[in-house]
Amino acid sequence: MATLLDYCSLVRSKNAGPFTLTFDFMCRDEHTYRALVDTGFLTPGLFAEIFKRDEDQILVVNHPGALAVKVSLPRPTGQGDLRDSDCYAGQQYAPLMAMNLPDLC
Repeated sequence: MATLLDYCSLVRSKNAGPFTLTFDFMCRDEHTYRALVDTGFLTPGLFAEIFKRDEDQILVVNHPGALAVKVSLPRPTGQGDLRDSDCYAGQQYAPLMAMNLPDLC
């Protein structure tokens, strides 16, 4: 089985304003981008399960020209809230890194 790092040269999470998380999955080349998209791994359902959000709150956008996929969803708490454990949202991608994807063809 493969991981996201077999498909992506960069995986990151960050704030997109104080109330939104965004994830970037950037691929090395067109072949790996197309393979990642074809796995169907990066779905609203996956992010809804991990981050306890409704699927209709999650936006997944494929950017073929940039060889990237972007995912956005509401933050669990507003940035800087007393319950905010990751002020810059730079650690939010971590649960995705150990997940198995199909091997690259």
